[in-house]
Amino acid sequence: MKTANTQRNLRAFVLIASLIMALGGSILAHGQTKSERFDPDGAFWILGQPPSGFEDFGGINLNLKHDRHLPASGIDLTNGTRLRFKTLSAKRERITFTTTVVRGISYTFSGRFLKGGVFAAADLDDKTPVLEGTLTKYRAGRKVAEASLKFTYFGGT
Repeated sequence: MKTANTQRNLRAFVLIASLIMALGGSILAHGQTKSERFDPDGAFWILGQPPSGFEDFGGINLNLKHDRHLPASGIDLTNGTRLRFKTLSAKRERITFTTTVVRGISYTFSGRFLKGGVFAAADLDDKTPVLEGTLTKYRAGRKVAEASLKFTYFGGT
C-alpha cells in the first residue's frame, strides 16, 4: 500500500513538474518578441549637413555580429579611410566608443539609441533619427571639433 501511494505521488510530482517546465518555457519563448530584441547593426549617418569640422565624416558602422555582408565596425571618412573602434559599448540605453588613430585623426562618441528593436527589420527612413549623442574629433590628440548630432540608419542593400 505504501509503495503504491509513493509511486502515485511520484507520478503526480513528475506530471506537475513537467507542466510547470512546459508552461515556463512557453512563456519565455512567447514573452520575447522581435521588438524586445535589440540589434542595431548597420550604418549611421549624420542627419542633415555635417557641422563645421565634420565635413570628412562618412558614417558610423556597427557590425557587432561580425556579419560578412556588412562593413566592419568603425568610422568611415569620405576619403575612404576607416578608423576601427578601439573601445565600443553598444547597449540599448547607451553607446560609447573611441577609435584608433589614423593619420593623426581619432574620434570619440557618447550617446543613446532613440529606439529599440532590430533595426534591419524596421521600416526606417533617412529622415528619422535613431541615434543621438556627442561626436568629438581629435587631431594629434587635441580636440578639433565637437558636436551634438542626430543620426539616421541604413541597413544595407
